[in-house]
Amino acid sequence: MSPRGVATPDVRERLFAAAERVVERDGPGALTSRAVTTEAGCAKGLLHTHFVGLDAFVAELCLDRFARAAAQAQALSELAGQGTVARNLGTVVLALFDAAGPALSGLAMSRAASTLQIREALEGGAPGFTAIEEAITAYLAAEQELGRVAETVDPSIAALAVVGTAHHLLMTSRPGTPDPQLPMARLVAMLVEENGQRSPGRIPADA
Repeated sequence: MSPRGVATPDVRERLFAAAERVVERDGPGALTSRAVTTEAGCAKGLLHTHFVGLDAFVAELCLDRFARAAAQAQALSELAGQGTVARNLGTVVLALFDAAGPALSGLAMSRAASTLQIREALEGGAPGFTAIEEAITAYLAAEQELGRVAETVDPSIAALAVVGTAHHLLMTSRPGTPDPQLPMARLVAMLVEENGQRSPGRIPADA
């Protein structure tokens, strides 16, 4: 545990990672500021030193994870022509469902103040589902030009379907429910219909 007065390196990420472990292990109801700092092994008041309160902490955690997924989606353009389209899209889907993603989304939805802060941040331009959708659209269009996605596929509609389904599954998945990656993998395979390639039945873990 960091002693009082000693700076904790990368404190935001340390607290974020601790919160994910608490939610994934014990469920959203177990998330308290004390649970987070105990899990992180740092001073009890550290969370409130860096965040206005638990609602703000949850909102910033979700926004941080959305931004990470958006950055990964934007990197898709560099993969055009490489690997398989389904595998490349799978990396983005896996980022959305990584770690405690569904549980964190459920947690945010259960906290009205957190939900409001997230909505306001996204409306203000914070990277989220819209940025992911735009990146997937651009990627599919690039693959279509290379002949790896059928001309009958509408990149913008396919991207909307992927992101919309991912959003729905994130909001509704709970511990004990079926693995949301399975329907996402089937949807991706159905949408992209790679020419001359068979899409995997499940998004590979090492995608």
